[in-house]
Amino acid sequence: MAALAESDIAPMTPRPFRVVERRRETGDTWTLELEPSTGLPLVPQPGQFTMLYAFGIGEVPISVSRIDASRLVHTVRAVGAVTEAVCASQPGSVLGVRGPYGNAWPVAEAAGGDVVIVAGGIGLAPLRPALLHVLEHRADYGEVALLYGGRTPPELLYRDELDELAARGDLQVHVTVDTADATWRGDVGVVPKLIERAAFDRARATAFVVGPEIMMHFAAQALLDRGVAADSIHVSMERNMRCGLGHCGHCQLGPTLICRDGPVYSWAAMESLMAVREL
Repeated sequence: MAALAESDIAPMTPRPFRVVERRRETGDTWTLELEPSTGLPLVPQPGQFTMLYAFGIGEVPISVSRIDASRLVHTVRAVGAVTEAVCASQPGSVLGVRGPYGNAWPVAEAAGGDVVIVAGGIGLAPLRPALLHVLEHRADYGEVALLYGGRTPPELLYRDELDELAARGDLQVHVTVDTADATWRGDVGVVPKLIERAAFDRARATAFVVGPEIMMHFAAQALLDRGVAADSIHVSMERNMRCGLGHCGHCQLGPTLICRDGPVYSWAAMESLMAVREL
């Protein structure tokens, strides 16, 4: 049977991808690595997402957590029927995939300046490809800071990777938790508080922020207080997406459909919308 070409697949038709690796990140979060059963691999851009389909249950938009030329990598938190089924998928099982969809983090535009990455909880997953891109092209950027927080130490993603990043000499890594346990020796407090400690030039800094809406609001405000321009602060608004194509209207936020126009927006575009409680 001939391999399917991209042009042969309708935009609403999920392609079969086989789970080739599954590892647990936290108590309710797993990273899955997928390979296409037919056709070419998908190679998304940092910040894009796909629609993952658990056959017989439904589909859900999930951001890409690592860019790989041959595998599609997602980190998924089990919070409902579909994500629970996705997280339970063992190696050898098949999931449907549509995409990739959405725009990307402006990593190329940030070259030549400093980069500040601010993540809360599962928000580190969609930011990880941007961070890895910057580190793979480290000479193209100035100061780079990763500011990350979780509710408790066991809920932090990629713990081994965070330790490896902290050991690098060319990257600032600050990690905090809301509530510490007996094993925790790091910072305690909310993520936006880390921004005042990061070293960067406000005139040449680009910030990427993902987390709960309230966290992104205060992180953006802290960056503005440090002098970073609103159009140099970028957030991802993917949490409310559903169909991935802008058809269902579930992700409408004011005049924008997040899956069609986003999920990455500048804070200059998003600040007034996030200030309206009803939206």
